[in-house]
Amino acid sequence: MHLNLNDSTMPIYQQIAQELRTAIGEGTFAEGMQVPSTTEVSQAYQINPATVLKGMNLLVDEGLLEKRRGLGMFVKIGAHQKVLQAKKQQFLNQEVSKIVQEAQQLNITQSELIKLIENQYHR
Repeated sequence: MHLNLNDSTMPIYQQIAQELRTAIGEGTFAEGMQVPSTTEVSQAYQINPATVLKGMNLLVDEGLLEKRRGLGMFVKIGAHQKVLQAKKQQFLNQEVSKIVQEAQQLNITQSELIKLIENQYHR
């Protein structure tokens, strides 16, 4: 994990959640796999274990991690697909919207934009 403890405007617990989410999406933490404990993460980054737990609990609430009493946190089955779907939706909502708005401002027609995207896609 790569946390920015000094300069980030994102709270540390959210950074932890985002790093774990990314690792699940990339397959670093496979479904069914145990993630590092709150103690391991807190010691590695010299941060409060409660902060780490708060970040992990975000992922529990999202259905990406599950707590196994006495064992730790594990990646839930289906978590990888959930992360990819969320990233896809974010891409569609943010990036594609920007592209369409910019194209409209430049008077690029829908068919021209589709052709441009197809050309880029086949490169």
